[in-house]
Amino acid sequence: MTDTRIFHGDILPSDIARNIIAHFNRGSFRVQQIGHDPKIAIQISTHQHARSGGQTALTISIHKLEDGVSVQVGRQAWLGVAASLGVTALSALRNPLSLLGRLNDLAQDIESLKLNEDIWMVIEKTVRQHGAGTELSDRFTRYACPYCHTANQAGESRCIACGAPLGDIQPQTCPHCGFVVSTLEQTCPNCRVRLAPR
Repeated sequence: MTDTRIFHGDILPSDIARNIIAHFNRGSFRVQQIGHDPKIAIQISTHQHARSGGQTALTISIHKLEDGVSVQVGRQAWLGVAASLGVTALSALRNPLSLLGRLNDLAQDIESLKLNEDIWMVIEKTVRQHGAGTELSDRFTRYACPYCHTANQAGESRCIACGAPLGDIQPQTCPHCGFVVSTLEQTCPNCRVRLAPR
């Protein structure tokens, strides 16, 4: 399963890609960027001949949108990490002192298990540094009245030109993933988080 979030504001895929590469292209991880703005894919994996821990990999897709970027973190390959943890557990059952010899493996496996969480931490920090977020940017907080097509500021209950009610058409975003949702939706169609009543 992939996790997709949308961040609104003045940010490019390359802004996020640069920080992910700087953070993860070290130690036992290697990072590869494929493509350039407006679409970038980043692959993070453990070095093929790493001296400790199991193998893991995942891909991050970043696409430019009209009002920001869409970030999708793919499913992490766990098989190598699970096998490495299994070997460590079996060794510890046979001889508890064998854990001393597998401390590097264990540390690397724990770092790999936190990979997804660490990626989102880097992405969200980058987004905040660029003044972006899950809320619609000012550029998209205006919407057209369905009756007279006059632009209205978000939050207006009635059209400033014709006075028609505007409550159900106001654009809003999911506070968790930034997906644009209608005021009638109770659950975000993207991340399935329950939305607060409006």
